[in-house]
Amino acid sequence: MEIVIGTKTWSTWSLRPWLALKRTGAPFTETLVQLREVETSTAEILKHSPSGLVPVLKDGDLTIWDSLAICEYLAERFPEAKLWPADSAARALARAVAAEMHSGFGDLRRECPMDLALLTTAELSDGTKANVRRIVQVWTQCLARSGGPFLFGHWTIADAFYAPVATRFRSYGVDLTAYGDDGSAQAYCAELLKTPEFLEWEAAAVG
Repeated sequence: MEIVIGTKTWSTWSLRPWLALKRTGAPFTETLVQLREVETSTAEILKHSPSGLVPVLKDGDLTIWDSLAICEYLAERFPEAKLWPADSAARALARAVAAEMHSGFGDLRRECPMDLALLTTAELSDGTKANVRRIVQVWTQCLARSGGPFLFGHWTIADAFYAPVATRFRSYGVDLTAYGDDGSAQAYCAELLKTPEFLEWEAAAVG
């Protein structure tokens, strides 16, 4: 298998399926396209992706060009990796919270883009504050239900989808207690940012 990804410092969409792929333990090759190089990046991506976007997973003759679709494929291809919860109700909830991240939280995305090299303090807009408040709500409810340390007990695709959010909260100095956190959301952020897979990605991104 081959995964085509964008610049590791910035590419949230690449990070998510890359984490899931690492969790499978399957061997793969990695092709990195440098983003924000206007004259070359789009042309390079189009060599691999019909949508002109990364990430892309190639498995033999199969090409998959959406992060959530890649993760779903990996969950089916490698059931032993337990990328979704075994319980059907928990699995439905995990899919719901991953899909909410996949399609939502636009203010947070625009105002606080992932930058693994950045540490600052930001004044957030009302829209982004509402996004943060909702994320804290999702996390605390899932963690209360599962007992942690991850959203559904063990690490799943849902955690892959929120790993870039944890980096944003760190990069922009977001104090989650101001958004209803009882401490569990901040502890969950710390868990996401110390998994071996994320640390490997981060080391490659920023050294």
